[in-house]
Amino acid sequence: MADGQQMSEGTTSDTFRPTRLPPSLESIVKIYTRTGDGGETSLLGGKRVPKNNPQVAAYGDVDELNAAIGVAAAQQPREFESTLLTEIQRDLLAIGSTLGTPAPERVKQRCGKASLGQHRVDELESAIDQVASQLPQLRVFVLPGGTTKSALLHKARTVCRRAERSVVALREHQDVPHIVLVYLNRLSDLLFVLARLANHRADVTEIEW
Repeated sequence: MADGQQMSEGTTSDTFRPTRLPPSLESIVKIYTRTGDGGETSLLGGKRVPKNNPQVAAYGDVDELNAAIGVAAAQQPREFESTLLTEIQRDLLAIGSTLGTPAPERVKQRCGKASLGQHRVDELESAIDQVASQLPQLRVFVLPGGTTKSALLHKARTVCRRAERSVVALREHQDVPHIVLVYLNRLSDLLFVLARLANHRADVTEIEW
């Protein structure tokens, strides 16, 4: 069967025959570039580094954190603090952009989306206080779990702590904006109280340790 030819109804083929894209579309549609096949990747600005570089590890962990929050947000009830979680995901993209370039200030100047100011930390602290005011006082440790929403927010919290450790390790090799560490530290606290709130609103009792 020729490439691109459709099979007649009721027939099957055991051979996968990819349709070849026109050259004008290949650069737009293709996801793979093959440039990382040797274990290197490009930072913003084009600098090539090994994929286990501390800079790559740091923004990779922030990317994983963003995905973990996305999974938690997608779980029912989806309206649970959805605006807040979306804003946090946008902040994490800005942090990833900052960590993924040798010149964070240059990226900040060229792309306003990559800017992260103290006001965002202040807003996280306000959110923590607001959420905590709705919760019973915590006197002991609690086990992560309860509702799926809560468990996934706890999972995101642990990823956040790992991202924070990666950023601390990166700071031993190069300058990292202090606001990044402060933001991640506050975010882990916010994810903790959000996890508790998810159980509280679902009337699920937390398991004490």
